[in-house]
Amino acid sequence: MGYFWRVLKMSLIIRLMFVAATAAAQEAKPGCQESCGNISIPYPFGTSPECYIAEEFLITCNTTNYSPPQAFLTRSNIQVLEILLQGQLRVSGWIGYDCYNSSNHNSWLELSKFTISTTQNKLTAVGCDTIALVTGYRGQNYTTGCVSLCDSVDDVINGSCSGIGCCQTFIPRGARSYDIELASINKYQQVLDFNPCSYAFVAEDGVFNFSSLDLLDLRGRQKFPLVLDWAIGNKTCQEAEMDAANYACKENTQCHDSISRPGYGCSCSDGYQGNPYLGCQDIDECSTLSPCNGTCQNLPGTFNCSCPKGYEGDGRKNGTGCTLVASQSQRFPLIIILGTSITLSVILLTSSWIYLGLRERKLIKRKEKFFQKNGGLMLQHLLSKYEGCTETTKIFTAKDLQKATDNYHESRILGQGGQGTVYKGILPDNRVVAIKKSKVTDQSQVEQFVNEVHILSQINHRNVVKLLGCCLETEVPLLVYEFVTNGTLSSHIHDTKCTSSLSWETCLRIASETAGALSYLHSSASTPIIHRDVKSTNVLLDDNFTAKVSDFGASRLVPLDQTQVATLVQGTFGYLDPEYFHSGQLTDKSDVYSFGVLLAELLTGKKVICFDRPEKERHLVRLFRSAVKEDRLLEVLDNKVLNEEHVQYFMEVAMLAKRCLEVKGQERPTMKEVAMELERVLKLIEKHPWVEGHDWNLEETQSLLNESLKAAYGCDSSNTTGYDSLKSEVKLNIDSGR
Repeated sequence: MGYFWRVLKMSLIIRLMFVAATAAAQEAKPGCQESCGNISIPYPFGTSPECYIAEEFLITCNTTNYSPPQAFLTRSNIQVLEILLQGQLRVSGWIGYDCYNSSNHNSWLELSKFTISTTQNKLTAVGCDTIALVTGYRGQNYTTGCVSLCDSVDDVINGSCSGIGCCQTFIPRGARSYDIELASINKYQQVLDFNPCSYAFVAEDGVFNFSSLDLLDLRGRQKFPLVLDWAIGNKTCQEAEMDAANYACKENTQCHDSISRPGYGCSCSDGYQGNPYLGCQDIDECSTLSPCNGTCQNLPGTFNCSCPKGYEGDGRKNGTGCTLVASQSQRFPLIIILGTSITLSVILLTSSWIYLGLRERKLIKRKEKFFQKNGGLMLQHLLSKYEGCTETTKIFTAKDLQKATDNYHESRILGQGGQGTVYKGILPDNRVVAIKKSKVTDQSQVEQFVNEVHILSQINHRNVVKLLGCCLETEVPLLVYEFVTNGTLSSHIHDTKCTSSLSWETCLRIASETAGALSYLHSSASTPIIHRDVKSTNVLLDDNFTAKVSDFGASRLVPLDQTQVATLVQGTFGYLDPEYFHSGQLTDKSDVYSFGVLLAELLTGKKVICFDRPEKERHLVRLFRSAVKEDRLLEVLDNKVLNEEHVQYFMEVAMLAKRCLEVKGQERPTMKEVAMELERVLKLIEKHPWVEGHDWNLEETQSLLNESLKAAYGCDSSNTTGYDSLKSEVKLNIDSGR
């Protein structure tokens, strides 16, 4: 009974210490306002110049319009919900929405000093006909977003935000602003009865639990908390410590560099408590914890225990404590106690060894279960037929890939997408590889997955990323590809830092190589393969700028006796074949359409979807078709194309892109025809080198373009059609007012 009361007393003391430490940590500067309503205002924040460390730490307490008073960040109307000395604060965010009847609510955020926490927040979009794009600034502009689609309210899963009725994505690290833009593919026409609006907001991860009822109306929720990161100044700890007069960390503290933004933060050293920006005080462990059996001596940041005379041990209650030194007459009972302790220790060690053995056996059985579930035996049987005659796909163990990726460390991430995450891996033989970790798996498609791995492993085309192997011992299979060093074609087209590295002739060669790879997949592989996600981000470039078609996560095999496959619509918005989108019938002409979009992207240097362009020009396909139809293609071509001498060759490529973008699949060329046409143009360029000194003026080039258009397609381009998306802007302003 005495032991029980000692434990209860200890727990109460620890709790009181925690409360006292929290209260001390939240203290304001002496003589300054300590709270606003129920919000504590600890230094370095304050309500007046002498009470805060810098202007961005000003807290405005509005006592006039609110009862109880409410706190706001600086002089804006951004409500502060909580200030944490660990370098974060919670503020109130707003829900943006866009409805079929054009009603909308703006929501955007812009910070001058603080950043949006990438680990604590997520962008969430709700709707069954919803595209949510987020643009912002993080030292440079960024764009991210997600798509949420569904045909019926019965399709959605409560509590799940995986893209059916609800989708989520992270905000990039270091972001100081975001601008949410909502778009609808079909203007809510097919979902109007149960989802008349799209909703999007940035909020703290975990505060929103999706329900099918949210599709009908989410506007009543109005606000969600979001988390901001803050730090002192823009120097590192090492730089700040050299400026002693302005160094914010006071006595008995530690300094740590901010991860999400420039600057640093402070915390109390071990054994101290309080506000690190005002100075931390020593914790008297002897009076608060009573940690010793013997004599307790409090020391700065720690304590010391000692035993009385005639006793031995470390004196700590959680250590050996203090025991009476045994006399000769007491040794025999001690031997019995010692023997009993050794026996119990042996029993404990044996039990632990048995437990660890059983756990290891359970882990092995789990790996075997996943291996069989993912078709490992079937794949082994298929690969055994090629042993000794060709380089076949290797089956890696989970331990191999875990070691190759440094346990899938964040620094090894090469890219993330709808299909999964790609990591950089280093194998024991020092080969650098790309390891794709998919998000989900469908047990009903195991046989198809095995066949795809088997067939892709046999593809040995110089312009297709080589599949080296896979791992089937995990819940979701892992794929191992060759590592391609020079990034994506998209980055070289749209990143201003990379654009100068690619001449138009190089771009044309890359397009020809990509077309050749797709033609090979369609007509030369043992079983035809439709890529289903052709886009510039899935064309990788090596050191010689040789094209490598990648990412076969959405690809489908086509049985030899069929020309099309019925499947769920999947692909990237902007590149997606409209005929496939509406019919659900996937053919090789779907890849041709996506390749046509890629050609238009190369010719114009413009992004496929851009909400900064006028409404009729947001979709590149619509812009390109309109330019061809109205004989003003020169206005949308990239400057490096216009600067070339033999512009007629590029007109031929533009006409080829127009043919690929025909709405009806049967009117498009095959990939083999596309590859042959591009190869022909390349040979003409090599046969007729550039003529120096010729000055092409705009009128001459426009006349040549008109003649090329008429010669290829006549004057009537009325069959050019397209589809567009409805966009509305949703904004929330921080630091400047909402």
